[in-house]
Amino acid sequence: MISVEEARARILAALAATPAETVPLPAGWGRVLAQPVQARLDQPPADVSAMDGYAVRAAEAVAGASLAVIGTAPAGHPFPGEVGPGEAVRIFTGGFVPPGADAILLQEDAEASPGRVQVQETVRPGRWIRRRGLDFAAGEAVLPTGRRLTARDIGLAAAANVPWLAVHRAPRIGILATGDEIALPGDPIPPGGIVSSNAHALAALIRAGGGDPLVLPIAPDDSQAIAAAATAARACDLLVTTGGASVGDHDLVQSALGPQGFTLDFWKIAMRPGKPLIWGRLGATPVLGLPGNPVSALVCSVLFLLPALERLSGLPGAPPRTIRALAGAPLPENDRRFDHLRARLEPGPEGVPVATPFPVQDSSMMKTLARADALILRAPGAAALPEGASIEVIPLGDLGI
Repeated sequence: MISVEEARARILAALAATPAETVPLPAGWGRVLAQPVQARLDQPPADVSAMDGYAVRAAEAVAGASLAVIGTAPAGHPFPGEVGPGEAVRIFTGGFVPPGADAILLQEDAEASPGRVQVQETVRPGRWIRRRGLDFAAGEAVLPTGRRLTARDIGLAAAANVPWLAVHRAPRIGILATGDEIALPGDPIPPGGIVSSNAHALAALIRAGGGDPLVLPIAPDDSQAIAAAATAARACDLLVTTGGASVGDHDLVQSALGPQGFTLDFWKIAMRPGKPLIWGRLGATPVLGLPGNPVSALVCSVLFLLPALERLSGLPGAPPRTIRALAGAPLPENDRRFDHLRARLEPGPEGVPVATPFPVQDSSMMKTLARADALILRAPGAAALPEGASIEVIPLGDLGI
């Protein structure tokens, strides 16, 4: 068996980012930039007023002065002339500051009369003016390569007058559930069978990670059926299988794919839940074989599939973020497998959350995983810890799953 860290490193080392494609700005959310976004204009495009008031010459806009109002400059309608000695232009937020003016007299600090304005508070040069290019300048790289785009980033690109984005194509991920005993939700359940939750959970997780899931029909425990389904997914950037990852009489993934050119890298990890996990390649298609137990499959997906999706999307593929917490119950000594305990997170003293593991951690119990807020990490051979001890956890809420 290999460690969680080594398994993740070997998976990421075998993957590369998908090719770039050009998409319209609204389709860029959640995608990773393959090229930087460069501004096509200055923002703001000219000196503009930050407030409603009057564009004035600061040297003359002293308390008690009376200035002639020679025009207006609302946003979108620049004043066509310039401000000369003894003059002012009525201006509104976002309006272009006319030539000759070097400050804004706030309307609250002025007393207006027909054709004139009296200064009640002395104005400082540059006051309430947003200078041209204050936010960014034409040609500036406002968003770097390798950034996963947020709504704020989309807004910035739009402000930079960029209508198209070069992003990495969303990874296409094939999902193949195997087993005679499983049926899709709503379908007739065979004798001795169960409902398959893995394909649906994985599809949702893949969407949350920025991928494009392709759910294949369930393959029975038959080598030819498994091989045919896997072959159909060769156009995917990654094939994910669930079930059949071990070496029992009915665990057929490795044996079914072998004649199709499958090469195995590793298949056992020193972790719980999720010891049997396959990583290899079917021709040019990477294959990640997850355990059939639903909790094992999703915990393995948090540790390996989400970083793999990041790598395929154009990011480095970081492990899930961890935080410090306090144990909400005593934790027993751990064995030689890295343990991941489902737990609730609650507010704790001085802002440190308290993580309380569920009393039963069976890898078939999806309700426990659905209600968990975090995974408590217990390294191989970790000593027993009392309630209140400092521990490390993966907060599941951060992952969007």
